[in-house]
Amino acid sequence: MTTEKSAKIGFFEHYLTLWVFLCIIIGIIAGHWFPAPFHALAAMEIAQVNLPVALLIWLMIIPMLLKIDFKALNRVKEHWRGVSVTLFINWAVKPFSMALLGWLFIRGVFAPWLPADQIDSYIAGLILLAAAPCTAMVFVWSNLSDGEPHFTLTQVALNDFIMIFAFAPVVGLLLGLSSITVPWDTLLLSVILYIVIPVILSQLWRYWLLKDGDGSRRLESTLSVLGPLSLMALLTTLVLLFGFQGEQIIAQPMIIAMLAVPILIQVYFNSGLAYFLNRQLGEAHNVAAPSALIGASNFFELAVATAIVLFGFQSGAALATVVGVLIEVPVMLSVVKIVNRSKGWYESGIRVKKT
Repeated sequence: MTTEKSAKIGFFEHYLTLWVFLCIIIGIIAGHWFPAPFHALAAMEIAQVNLPVALLIWLMIIPMLLKIDFKALNRVKEHWRGVSVTLFINWAVKPFSMALLGWLFIRGVFAPWLPADQIDSYIAGLILLAAAPCTAMVFVWSNLSDGEPHFTLTQVALNDFIMIFAFAPVVGLLLGLSSITVPWDTLLLSVILYIVIPVILSQLWRYWLLKDGDGSRRLESTLSVLGPLSLMALLTTLVLLFGFQGEQIIAQPMIIAMLAVPILIQVYFNSGLAYFLNRQLGEAHNVAAPSALIGASNFFELAVATAIVLFGFQSGAALATVVGVLIEVPVMLSVVKIVNRSKGWYESGIRVKKT
């Protein structure tokens, strides 16, 4: 079984924000000076699915899902407090708080400085970003906070299972409440393409890799090869996105900063709420820490893919999800520092189990 105890934040992951900034520059320059290849790639669609992007998204998502052992679901009862808190934050708080922050800042505070025809699209992108919990990087965050490995693996497996059934209804509900037309057929197609099929393929592949006594070594070797490919697929997708978004960003560079505000607030709010609730329930710090991190982080790869399918490369939704990628690593590292430095305060709670 692969757990996050072996997870380390690698060189490329650690500097993900830098690579995203480079992709912004490369994409904007390439889109301005060489628009023809971008338009040719955008035209490669079947049933509203862009084939190059679909391939890139699979390269992003399948290696992450390959780490997940769904057998861990039988350990849910071992940390039922932490699991309950994380599920509550991930599915009952985070998507709705992000929608509320989107309405408050994008439709309210920042509306005079944003293109009016993209405001609904920006809100849709924020909703997509918050509607699914992170699958891969949480193993790294949990490891950096000395999290309980079995809890993290169990929680991620449970979230991925729930995501198969809950992602589309949650997104559809919040888009509807935001008065944004919900293309249900395209949304369901996104779920099938980017959740159901990758889960099935990754679990079949995982089963094949682990079929004998040398399986763990073979799995680790496969993941070490796929990891860089997954990151390169993400960065290539971002270059394509910014190739189309470049003119809008050049015209209004503060758009990225304005979109970052609700994302930052929801990360700190949801991680803080999960941390506090775990303390009130008496859960151990090594469970509360990864619970807070899982509660705050987003499955941005899925969000980017769904935004492209639903709204297109040039949409505000796609740009909003990319801002989530841009700030993910530095923001989550700051949350790791907070939960590590506050361990003494956390364990001073009379109900809390010492670790």
